[in-house]
Amino acid sequence: MSVELLDGATILSFVEDEGAFNVSVEGRFASLDADNDGRLTYSEMAKELMSLRVLEKHFGVDEVEMGQDELMQLYRGLFKRFDHDGNGTVDLEEFKNEMREVMLAVANGIGFLPIQMVVEEGSFLKRAVERELAQRIPAA
Repeated sequence: MSVELLDGATILSFVEDEGAFNVSVEGRFASLDADNDGRLTYSEMAKELMSLRVLEKHFGVDEVEMGQDELMQLYRGLFKRFDHDGNGTVDLEEFKNEMREVMLAVANGIGFLPIQMVVEEGSFLKRAVERELAQRIPAA
C-alpha cells in the first residue's frame, strides 16, 4: 500500500485511455480467473468484491454489526451487478463494463480537488496514478 495524491481527473483520464484501462482490466480478470475458462464465478470474484471495501466505518456502515447472511447477500448483489446477462458468471466484457462504471463513480465521488488516499499496489487507482506520473516525465 502507498499514499498517493489523486483526483477525479486522474481516474477519468485513466478510464478514457482505452489501451491502459483495458490492459489493467484484462490483467485483473486473468488473475481472478483461477480455472482459465474465460468466466468468473462468484467464488472466483468473492475476494475482489470484498476488497472494494464498501463496508467500512467511513462509509457509515460497520461490517461487524452485519450478520453473515446479510454480508453474503450484499456480496452476491455486487456480483449480480457484474453479471449483466444473469447467467451466473462474469465474462471479460461484463467485468470491463462494470469496472469502468465503478471507476467513473469513484472519480465522480472524489471530484477534481486532489486528495491523499491509501491505495493498494496493483489496484486500478494505483495504476491510474502511475499512468499520470509517467505522462509527466519528459521524454529523454
